[in-house]
Amino acid sequence: MEEITVIGIRGLPIIHKGDDISSLVCKNTALYEGDILCIASTIYSKAKGYTKSLSSIMPTERAERIARINREDPRFIQAVLDASTDIIMEHPFILSELPCGHIGVRAGVDQSNIEDGMVIFLPPDPMKAADEIRLEIKKMSGKTIGVIITDTCGRSFRRGQTGNAIGWSGMQAIRDFRGDRDLFGHVLKITEEAVVDEIAGFANFIMGESNNGVPAVVFRNCPSWSGHDRLYFTKSEDITRNLLKKEMGQ
Repeated sequence: MEEITVIGIRGLPIIHKGDDISSLVCKNTALYEGDILCIASTIYSKAKGYTKSLSSIMPTERAERIARINREDPRFIQAVLDASTDIIMEHPFILSELPCGHIGVRAGVDQSNIEDGMVIFLPPDPMKAADEIRLEIKKMSGKTIGVIITDTCGRSFRRGQTGNAIGWSGMQAIRDFRGDRDLFGHVLKITEEAVVDEIAGFANFIMGESNNGVPAVVFRNCPSWSGHDRLYFTKSEDITRNLLKKEMGQ
């Protein structure tokens, strides 16, 4: 296996609505066949206009109630509720499911890396977003690459955030080792590696969380893998979700 090269794409401008992310990426880096491009969901959402002014949001009674117990802006809470399809937990923070199946704190609604008084929403269909960028880059560069849309998420049982894949195209999310044998000849029965999350996590390390100005990262010479795209647990499989909802009396 060749050495994997990781390249942070610098020189991208502050993104505004209407900007062409694919074109900007192609202008600022040379892509190779088989590269994997990680894009921060923040810049995709800003380019597509998935933002809103807090002053335009009218909080409901539910938003006002949750805001009081969580000590947050009720307008921000309403934005989170609007972005969610299911509220799993209300306190000490909102944990909710999005239409795409992703579960995250505050529905991934963010107030960082955007002007004061504004919020950014995650792309409503991150898989479609990844497909779109991949096809556009194919047209512009002639190169077939993989694309991962990333977002920063917290984790149960551990402090700190990591990058997660919320959309991907040109690869499968899970590398499935079931049926393979280990070094001692034992048949692997449960091992499924979330490769897209591992790549997204390292991409986030390069992107940084404050003012690095690196919202896109290229991975070169990654080996191929086979598996499936069932990254999210079904509701019946998700033990943590079911216990939290039971605790909330749902």
